[in-house]
Amino acid sequence: MSDTQQTVYLVEDDEAVRDSLELLLKSEGRTVASFESANAFLKDYSEAMAGCIVLDIRMPGMDGLELQKKLNELHSILPIIFVTGHGDVPMAVDAMKEGAVDFIQKPYREEALLEKIESALKQDLEQRKTLGEKQEILRRVNTLTPRESEIMERMIAGQANKVIAIELEISQRTVEIHRSRVMHKMGTHSLAHLVRMVLSVKDRIDAR
Repeated sequence: MSDTQQTVYLVEDDEAVRDSLELLLKSEGRTVASFESANAFLKDYSEAMAGCIVLDIRMPGMDGLELQKKLNELHSILPIIFVTGHGDVPMAVDAMKEGAVDFIQKPYREEALLEKIESALKQDLEQRKTLGEKQEILRRVNTLTPRESEIMERMIAGQANKVIAIELEISQRTVEIHRSRVMHKMGTHSLAHLVRMVLSVKDRIDAR
């Protein structure tokens, strides 16, 4: 997922503004995709998209805040930079509370917008790296048999092999074999690392 081409998604109903922004970003070597409305972007949206969104807060039909809400419902992690008019600052503050990374007020300096975009793209890369790592941990967890999962939970809880054997009414040697398989499937030799890995995805494991 982190290898996906980063794109700056422009969602702006004013064609002249959209075209000039696209030109600016392309001159900076950025990949750009432009949309004239929130609905047009939503139709194309995929969770595989990487990059950030530069989103006009006021647009006919679905406005920027409504699009943000829809994207939140879809669990989008694309960072959003809102472009606001003079009277829209309270709206932009609300948008930040809902997870927008930044907002910029019209008229703005091109350098200021480019800085914000650069920062949002870095955030997107970090988020995707973490997400990719978590997905890999979950994939490994899913390869465990029910018995291995049970023993892993007890390992993480700090139970000794002897205690696990007594409580599960199996031999200590069997526990050792399962324990070895757990470590192999999870790709670690360290119990501390195993604990950190599993805790990082615990909410997802519990939600299954």
